[in-house]
Amino acid sequence: MKPGSSSDSLGKVERVKGGGTTRLGSVLPNPKVEPFVPRIDHNPNELRSWAKRTGFVSGYSGGTETSASEKNDSALFDLENGLDSGNGGTSPKIEIDPVLGRTRPSRGIEIEPVVKNERDGTGKNENQRRRTRDETKVDERKVGLNASGSRHGNAHGIANGNGNGHRNEVPEVAPAAEPKKEDGVSERDEKIDVPYGEEFSQGGWQRLSGMNYGIRENPGFAPSVYYGLQHYLSLAGSLIFIPLIIVPAMGGTDKDTATVISTMLLVSGITTILHSYFGTRLPLVQGSSFVYLAPALVVMNAREYRNLTENKFRHIMRELQGAIIVGSIFQSILGFSGLMSLLLRLINPIVVAPTVAAVGLAFFSYGFPQAGSCVEISIPQILLLLVFALYLRGISIFGNHIFRIYAVPLSIMLIWTYAFFLTAGGAYNYKGCSPDIPSSNILIDACRKHAYTMKHCRTDVSNAWRAAAWVRIPYPFQWGIPIFHLRTSMIMIIVSLVASVDSVGTYHSASLQVNSKPPTPGIVSRGIAMEGFCSILAGLWGSGTGSSTLTENVHTIDITKVASRRVVEVGAVFLILFSFVGKVGALLASIPQALAASVLCFMWALIVALGLSTLQYSQTASFRNITIVGVSLFLGLSTPAYFQQYQPESRLILPSYFVPYAAASNGPIHTGSKQLDFALNALLSMNMVVTLLVALVLDNTVPGSRQERGVYIWSRAEEIATDPSFLSDYALPRKVAKCFCWGKCLGV
Repeated sequence: MKPGSSSDSLGKVERVKGGGTTRLGSVLPNPKVEPFVPRIDHNPNELRSWAKRTGFVSGYSGGTETSASEKNDSALFDLENGLDSGNGGTSPKIEIDPVLGRTRPSRGIEIEPVVKNERDGTGKNENQRRRTRDETKVDERKVGLNASGSRHGNAHGIANGNGNGHRNEVPEVAPAAEPKKEDGVSERDEKIDVPYGEEFSQGGWQRLSGMNYGIRENPGFAPSVYYGLQHYLSLAGSLIFIPLIIVPAMGGTDKDTATVISTMLLVSGITTILHSYFGTRLPLVQGSSFVYLAPALVVMNAREYRNLTENKFRHIMRELQGAIIVGSIFQSILGFSGLMSLLLRLINPIVVAPTVAAVGLAFFSYGFPQAGSCVEISIPQILLLLVFALYLRGISIFGNHIFRIYAVPLSIMLIWTYAFFLTAGGAYNYKGCSPDIPSSNILIDACRKHAYTMKHCRTDVSNAWRAAAWVRIPYPFQWGIPIFHLRTSMIMIIVSLVASVDSVGTYHSASLQVNSKPPTPGIVSRGIAMEGFCSILAGLWGSGTGSSTLTENVHTIDITKVASRRVVEVGAVFLILFSFVGKVGALLASIPQALAASVLCFMWALIVALGLSTLQYSQTASFRNITIVGVSLFLGLSTPAYFQQYQPESRLILPSYFVPYAAASNGPIHTGSKQLDFALNALLSMNMVVTLLVALVLDNTVPGSRQERGVYIWSRAEEIATDPSFLSDYALPRKVAKCFCWGKCLGV
């Protein structure tokens, strides 16, 4: 023992067998302790308080600020409380997953050996020597990771040199016994606790998130079919209910509704496969997004279409096709040119959260007013959905949470059957009134007041089943050649930006959910470019809306615990096959409108919740953030209400739930150009557009740190150079990558 040591002896370190823990076997005598010097460089308690919630990757490790390369190479960061001046011990080391923001499976508490306190010629005190030791531990961890790709625990047995040639004396500690596996942690999960950047053939460390199947895993043919159908059944409300809204409003027949549903199934299947192979390669379903529903309602409620009777449906559909194609071309250029990577600097959770929430809130005027047309069906439907999704979500049948996964299809089948018995039992039979709802019913006073109820409540008013063919293949330009107008093209260009922001939030939420690193700006650009191409296909086929990533897919992955690309692709193949059977679309088209509207009340509310959940990646308690989100949402709802009051004649012609979408023809903006007036009035009367503009401006002009805004969660370019292996989940197939070797801006 050298002179100047603060203690004469070290406590014995005793290993407790079977428990995976260590403790100090003896109590140190009263040592001579140096005066305590508080550490003012950072507060570990503050980091621990919100790092778990947000996944923030700290720039500090053991009180030492690391360089940029050390931040990227280090897989974990340690929150250490320092040495206890009372007994010379150390506090347990806490390992936190920097992406998911939660502690890793416990492997026993690590007790660092007590280092002898030496005074050397340099005049270092205990605080400084502890920092030097922590720096050495970080360097040793980096060397261990690069050498073997696994975490080493022998850093304590390595001597640490100091400035004047002295060596710290560190007692050797016997290797720890293999700790027992905790409940709920499988053997495979234990094996794959590796640092970031390690690539494994079976999906690697993705399984840490609790997923049954990782993103690159293949469950086999039979399980893939089962999980694929399960995945799309849980998304049934998002895939098929948009045509039930727009086709009747466009003047289409029941046969047209069945055809549009079949077209949507085909386009959704094709675009999902394309995105799985050439887009971000995340297990995300592409389909008719609710983002495009609001502009479709604006176009179909334009003044020139209100009194149009002949071929009204085809004319509106062709104009929608032209607008979708123009907006999708702009979106593709935005992605393939790399401009999306620049735009991503302005997009973060504070912008995404209110924008996605506004997409769901935009339809509050349609939801229950339309569902209330038949309350004896809609109210039981809403209540049953809530019971299944919330109260019975924990019930497991044969290992599956049936009510949580199949809440929408199960409730639809039960209430649809209930409505069928009401119809068959004569609940909606009125003397002298035809159940087929012919136009002559409105001429009879006794039937006029019952015609509306029969149309929305009866299950036999649709003739789609009788009119649809058994086999019909949807084809491009089935409604005619698209019509291109400047006003609608301008609207769809801005809406494509909203859809891109929506998809960016979905990409990051889904990637963190499957325990993968967030996609880089290049990968996001590739995904947006592919979404634009898929929307072009939707415009050519005439589905009525563009194609985008379904926000509800994040919820589906969470409840099914299946994140395999193969499963999503197999399910997409079944969608394509179902689209060829005309009777499938006809059966779905016969769902009563009140029943569909009540399901959409739940789906739109879910979108609002998923949008606001994006705030978890930022500091949600920040006054700056909550003010921006609150102002964005309020102005996003209030500003369109101002534009919607300039249409007294529309209130006399249109149903109340369509009045908010008719402001484009009667808005307060008058520039002298009818095309520009229509576009501006339409855009400022849409909630999601106003919300995006307000949030984008405020978040990028109000000062705030990167941690406060949640910007750190977006991947940085230097991570690729430091450890490019983490891109394996997003990497294109080899043959495809050769064709895109020029696309460095696309993450290839």
